[in-house]
Amino acid sequence: MTKPRIRSAIYTRKSSDEGLDQDFNSLDAQREACAAYIASQRHERWVADKTRYDDGGISGGTLERPAMQRLLADIDAGRIQMVVVYKIDRLTRSLADFAKLVARFDAAGCSFVSVTQAFNTATSMGRLTLNVLLSFAQFEREVTAERIRDKIAASKKKGMWMGGVPPLGYDPHPDPKTRGLVISQNEAKTVEVIFHLYVQLGCLNAVMRKTTEMGLRSKRHHFKSGRTQGGNLFSRGQIYALLRNPIYIGKIKHKTNVWVGQHEAIIDIELWDRVQAKLQDASVRPRSRVGSASSHPKIGAAPLTGKLRDETGDRLTPTHTQRHGRRLRYYVSNRLISGGTDPRGWRLPAVALEQAVADIIARHLSDLARGHRICVMPDVQVSDAVCTRAKDLAQRLWNGAPKLLANITAGGQLTKGRIVLELQTTELANELGLKPEEIHPSTLQVQAPFALRRRGVEGKIVAGDREPDPDRTMLRALARAHTWTADLHKGKPLSEIAAATRHSESYIRTRAQLAFLSPAIQKVILNGRQPPELTLEQIIRKPIPLDWDRQARIYGFSRDLNHP
Repeated sequence: MTKPRIRSAIYTRKSSDEGLDQDFNSLDAQREACAAYIASQRHERWVADKTRYDDGGISGGTLERPAMQRLLADIDAGRIQMVVVYKIDRLTRSLADFAKLVARFDAAGCSFVSVTQAFNTATSMGRLTLNVLLSFAQFEREVTAERIRDKIAASKKKGMWMGGVPPLGYDPHPDPKTRGLVISQNEAKTVEVIFHLYVQLGCLNAVMRKTTEMGLRSKRHHFKSGRTQGGNLFSRGQIYALLRNPIYIGKIKHKTNVWVGQHEAIIDIELWDRVQAKLQDASVRPRSRVGSASSHPKIGAAPLTGKLRDETGDRLTPTHTQRHGRRLRYYVSNRLISGGTDPRGWRLPAVALEQAVADIIARHLSDLARGHRICVMPDVQVSDAVCTRAKDLAQRLWNGAPKLLANITAGGQLTKGRIVLELQTTELANELGLKPEEIHPSTLQVQAPFALRRRGVEGKIVAGDREPDPDRTMLRALARAHTWTADLHKGKPLSEIAAATRHSESYIRTRAQLAFLSPAIQKVILNGRQPPELTLEQIIRKPIPLDWDRQARIYGFSRDLNHP
């Protein structure tokens, strides 16, 4: 019986585009070696597919490669039975991606082979060998990435520009071997005009309108591929980013650090400082009713302005939106303001964040006062007075005092699951009737758990030791469930219950099952200590399991619930 033909596809890849314009490049060398290997397997009925699957200048750390996606589509369609690569890392350098590829190959009845690494993936030992090779390939890629990041950080510390699209006002150094920027005189005039316009107008929107009238445009960049970018009218976000870019005063920024650069400055430091002061004042000014008396800066509008940073060191900036005629305030990671995307960026409801910070500080001061631990050297004569003032200060924070919160909070940082706050020494000392040096250092720093939990479309901040928060909707539904279940036990038909309550039978049926929740879970709900993200809709969406441990697991309750 004749063996079926094995259509073999050759896949080649090169991480950089260096040398790809040569007549015979790395992709051609890989393809030639793979073609020779397929020819050697002619007795096994291997036939080389004529389609070229070449990815030039694309990293192996992702599967989002044009040729790779075409290859996978052809495999899924059953056109390819064997994939031939020069080395395994040409296919992928990621162990996780490799696992996905193997599963996809197996589902389509496709295999693959490396012409320089002989092993059989049909055996367990072959798969182990393959995983080891890929682990080293991924390790090599990660070490290389770390080395590049370290090199960039060290170079920027020396003030070097590390490439990319140069900002408006600068061009790359004419010598390609020199990492640096030179001033583009025409573009530099545009930068100076924008800075002076903001000093005069003090409003980003007004500057945007003025630059549009003047016909000023962003930098136009021509790539080697022929693609062009920029050359458009300025948006509000672009103007803000330009005004905040320290490159124009001769500095280089790397993450949260700013170093003295090796390039010439376009803007003098005096003009820079005036612009930054105006930007800071504008960040605390309400944006509605511009020009009215209420448009002057108010601490109460956003008391935590400039106080908090996220885990990347980016400041949380106040912003707002209008929804159904209501003005909703938020604190947002600054990099998201100009329309950027970053999954690590924070967007927190302002009122909830301000109340959470106030509660954390108030609870901290109250606990210290209770233990007489505010002062460095506790003194019986002043201890009671300090404790009284601390408790009064805590109560004022609990009741809501934006100006007090702004004055007493020196700064803070949000990380995943935790918030760290620094208190203002002088302000706290004045409130407690003490000298700054009399306050114990532990009083000036607060750490507490912190998380943003989702409840449908609503975000809820959970900070510090959570106070009981009974859910009225859930309590009402739980009480009705017990009433309806009792009626059903007495033999009352479901249709009669539905008619009496003016609800549908399905409505009664889905909510009556709440009575089947374990006694321990019902007790936690009654006490208001259920998981913050848990809603009634989440519970009734599917039938409630009768296993109490499974209930605790799927509804997010701790596993140490004591079931009777």
